[in-house]
Amino acid sequence: MPVELPVRVHATAIAIVDCAAIIRGASGAGKSDLALRCLMMTPNGMIAEPARLVADDYTEIFDRNGTLFATAPEQIANLLEVRGLGIMDVVSVGEAEVVLIVDLVSASEISRFPDPAPQALLAKDVRFPVLRLCPSEPSAPAKLLLALDYIRRNGRLPVAN
Repeated sequence: MPVELPVRVHATAIAIVDCAAIIRGASGAGKSDLALRCLMMTPNGMIAEPARLVADDYTEIFDRNGTLFATAPEQIANLLEVRGLGIMDVVSVGEAEVVLIVDLVSASEISRFPDPAPQALLAKDVRFPVLRLCPSEPSAPAKLLLALDYIRRNGRLPVAN
């Protein structure tokens, strides 16, 4: 059932340029930690643009002309929780278009070649590609960044053969 917009969701969001990934998971699942690792990894030899924080812990989703965007609630804009350090000031983007949902799951719940690529409703009647990641895997931030950048450049996730 679609929810009324704007809506605040328990999720962290990062963006490359103006395309955002919404990272969902239970409290303590590693949303903020995964976002931090992504922010620290770019730009690099595969992804030319830096990843930026949109929102940590809670993300507001709103509609602009039929397109869903993510932004931080005003009270937590430019803040990232870093376990063991506390709340840190970070440079973030004001908003970005939602293009990907990242669900944090255990490694055993991840298909090697998801076919067809799973999709999820975030709000309204708009479906988004879903990337299922185990946040504790060392490659998790690289996979998230590769997927987000691929969608940014191609408008979709790659199709597994």
